Amino acid sequence: MSEAGTARAPAPVITIDGPSGAGKGTVAKQVAGRLGWLWLDSGALYRVVGLLGARRGLAPGDEAGHAALAAGLHIVFMGAADGSDAVLVDGEDLAPELRSEAVGRLASAVAVLPAVRAALVGRQQSFRRLPGLVADGRDMGSAIFPDAPLKVYLTASVAERAERRYKQLKDKGLGGSLADLSRDIEERDRRDAGRAASPLLQTADAVRIDSSARSVESVVDEVLALASARGLGARPR
Repeated sequence: MSEAGTARAPAPVITIDGPSGAGKGTVAKQVAGRLGWLWLDSGALYRVVGLLGARRGLAPGDEAGHAALAAGLHIVFMGAADGSDAVLVDGEDLAPELRSEAVGRLASAVAVLPAVRAALVGRQQSFRRLPGLVADGRDMGSAIFPDAPLKVYLTASVAERAERRYKQLKDKGLGGSLADLSRDIEERDRRDAGRAASPLLQTADAVRIDSSARSVESVVDEVLALASARGLGARPR
């Protein structure tokens, strides 16, 4: 048999794209856990680049500087026994800092830089391994894994997303106002949808799910049902 005849199909991928605060990460992580698959939080990569760029004194618009930083990243995602996640960069766990509003703004700013996105394409695609991958972000289905057999576009109203973020901050003992959070989310939506490189969009073959008035569990169940209907989801034996 020829080498072409023995080539294996790539590992299956489920992509979950959508705007900030729609619940992509929570849903993707639980879907991956239920399937026994790998999980890629692509947004964390941009947060790391934004955070490290700020630490090194790079201007937000320094495309070459941030692209060089992105190309040289050595990053490892690890799960802890308590269910939390560690994001190790050169041995330092940056996870505690990555979810702040300030770092989110830095990530959104560097994500519009084409050279930064180009530098991270191969790194994101390297997560595609058996038994399968659930990848969440802004352009997972449109640019990184366009051949994914299941693409989900997860969204929610601005009011709902601001309320969720407000609750997260309150639970952490941090301050914030719903009005400010709503304005920040709207501005981030405009920036993500309007950028020249891989803008946030719903692809024609993606299934749209609005999580505004739904529990995480119901959304996870719907994604798993969609996966099952496409012949995805069997755990490795």
